[in-house]
Amino acid sequence: MSIDPEKLKTEVAVPDGVRVTLKGRMLGFEGPLGKTFKSFRKIPVGIEVAEGRVLLRAAGGRKRDYSVLHTARSLIRNICEGLVEGYTVRMKVVYAHFPITVKVDGRDVLVENFQGERAPRRAAIVGGTKVSPEGEDVVLTGHVLTDVTQTAANIELATRVRNKDHRVFLDGIYAYEKKKGS
Repeated sequence: MSIDPEKLKTEVAVPDGVRVTLKGRMLGFEGPLGKTFKSFRKIPVGIEVAEGRVLLRAAGGRKRDYSVLHTARSLIRNICEGLVEGYTVRMKVVYAHFPITVKVDGRDVLVENFQGERAPRRAAIVGGTKVSPEGEDVVLTGHVLTDVTQTAANIELATRVRNKDHRVFLDGIYAYEKKKGS
């Protein structure tokens, strides 16, 4: 079963203030909050940049191609929205006995005194994400959604409880709010 050929084409409207350029399979984005690039080398879609919009065309006529087309559309839309508004993830520091301290060291987040451990646990900061510890919260901001959420995931994974019952030992740093805007 093939899909209607008109459904295998879509376009993304580029918001005011954002400039999109195409060089090979690399899309460049420049907006009020910064600039970024996204490679479509491994994503099988046809890309064209016209005035104020990005045109996408599926590589084939199967259901899988339709899904990949809409994934590419979402990636481009999220990058454009992020360059105008930005993204924020708020995380809560939770501990029962040993007070956890969070510090930023270059491109890493240091989680000190996690369950009384001597050595700090490290989590990598991805892309241009800014991390700021604010008391019991850790605030992550940036203009690329995938970078901000991957940094949040790295912090959560760095504070996973191992070799203990995770229902009892609830220490860690957990994301509790994700929103657009800074």
